[in-house]
Amino acid sequence: MTKAPASVEFRNVTKAYGAVVAVDDVSFVIPPANLVTLLGPSGCGKTTSLRMIAGLEMSTKGQIFIGDKDVTHLSAADRDVSMVFQSYALFPHMSVLDNAAYGPSVQGKPKEQAREMAMDKLKMLGLDGMVNRLPSELSGGQQQRVAIARALVLEPQVLLFDEPLSNLDAKLRRRVREEIRELQLRLNLTVAYVTHDQEEALAVSDKVIVMSNSRIAQVGSPRELYEEPASLFVADFVGDSNLLDGEIVGEINGNARVRMGTSEVELPKGNAKSGPVKVMVRPNAVKLHRTQPAEAALKARVGKASYIGKHMEYTIETAVGELFVVDAVRPDAWKTGDDVFVVFDRSMVKLLLA
Repeated sequence: MTKAPASVEFRNVTKAYGAVVAVDDVSFVIPPANLVTLLGPSGCGKTTSLRMIAGLEMSTKGQIFIGDKDVTHLSAADRDVSMVFQSYALFPHMSVLDNAAYGPSVQGKPKEQAREMAMDKLKMLGLDGMVNRLPSELSGGQQQRVAIARALVLEPQVLLFDEPLSNLDAKLRRRVREEIRELQLRLNLTVAYVTHDQEEALAVSDKVIVMSNSRIAQVGSPRELYEEPASLFVADFVGDSNLLDGEIVGEINGNARVRMGTSEVELPKGNAKSGPVKVMVRPNAVKLHRTQPAEAALKARVGKASYIGKHMEYTIETAVGELFVVDAVRPDAWKTGDDVFVVFDRSMVKLLLA
């Protein structure tokens, strides 16, 4: 890539369709050469935000910058961005090479120059042996790479991905997301990436922007969002979590004393204050014991036990609600109906306002 990567900035951007507000007063910055994911459920505003970066939608209010340039009112053709669509949008009657060369050809580049530019990117993505094939003769992952090559040919300042892996099977999704991340790092690209898949977002991103109801719920690194969610929505949406009812009834050793059912446990207090709280417990933060441990524990029973191959999954019934638990596969695995004692790994538990 010969161009320097550019930042992307939203300043108080709103997009309304009549009375329906799709994006509501959103501000964020995507630093140069970073991969930032817009993550959220359907209808949260993430795809509309991506389309506004591309110039396929115009904002109702606010400003959009690419680098130092205000592009708020510029058309898609006047913005130095390329987009990889969910459907790939390859031309079925064109070869791989002609698909990749389409952009420079439309810009008026001579045919041979356009093909040379396309070949450079196809080689980069390991597709130089498939240049004469039609899209229908390629696998889903190969089609995805052709779409990326076509987007990269014009060497945009910003590359946009709209749900790029949704048409691929689970194993291929993992491989292609790794390829996208490796490509972004190798070419020093600025990438805005949209997905509703939490695992995908955590795996590829420098930073994640979690959206809910047309607004930003939280911005942070994958680790920050997983370990320090700012709200019940983020705790529930980003990764698996158990949200249990509790009440802070005091402090001990700088931690909160939390009453859960008839038991009291000691947990990190964080910003929570006395009174009702939600106790967020990740599935791998639950430790099961056959006998009463020295520390405070919840009495429980195994409701379901599922062998997944690489790990065990349990549904644990407690007086304060069901727990989803992930544990290692072991010879003495828990069975449905076993009585157990539950202890939480405090480093993976967070108290949130109820």
